[in-house]
Amino acid sequence: MTQITLFKKENLEKYTLVEAFPGIGLVGPMVASYIVEKLKMEYIGYLDSALFPPLAAVHNGIPMYPARLYKDEKSKLLVLTSEFTIEMEDIKEIGDVILDFAKKNNIQKVISISGLPSESITNTAYMVSNRKNTVEEAMKKLNTIKEIEDGIVAGMGGYLITHANDVEVIALLVEVNPLITDPRYAETAIKALSSIVNIKISLDELEREAKLVESKVKKMLKDAKDAHQHYNRLQEPTGPSPYA
Repeated sequence: MTQITLFKKENLEKYTLVEAFPGIGLVGPMVASYIVEKLKMEYIGYLDSALFPPLAAVHNGIPMYPARLYKDEKSKLLVLTSEFTIEMEDIKEIGDVILDFAKKNNIQKVISISGLPSESITNTAYMVSNRKNTVEEAMKKLNTIKEIEDGIVAGMGGYLITHANDVEVIALLVEVNPLITDPRYAETAIKALSSIVNIKISLDELEREAKLVESKVKKMLKDAKDAHQHYNRLQEPTGPSPYA
């Protein structure tokens, strides 16, 4: 069973939910790591599923679920992020749970952040939404935002935007070099996010802490991957099968 569980009853009406799972360029986790820390967001719940590896994330000595939900009441912002990559075959089930959660809680918007492989990296953010006026308004506020008029949106963002009937979904993509993790990707994404959600975050701090943010995210994901691989090895048979 896959579900989002809240630690206590929350009024999330008119909030914006940012989906920031790991992907190409690690844009989502870098954005999540930075804004959760700078906004001092509250850890309010988690996403759990039998599809997930048996992991616990430990932050400041506190064990947590590896896929967590954070809230900032002032900006009415939610961030959903994880320590592991969602497998392609699991996107449909998890995407449906996210959309159902958004609908039941009267969440205003869902924004999926991901990387867009590119040979030349600019500070441009690309958006597409099932409510066209949102992208048009964002483009008026920030000239580095462009609308995706033709192309493909893959992964969780692509699933959410095509299967959301009662919820507005925005896919936000940032150009990345698939071989390089660069905190500037997060800077571009946060600027674009600020054109939709009322968040006040100093990006000067991101520039100063760039390497720290990058290394923190990389270590977090590597530790999760290593733990999952170790667990899988423990499950492998160590002797001949009695049924051979």
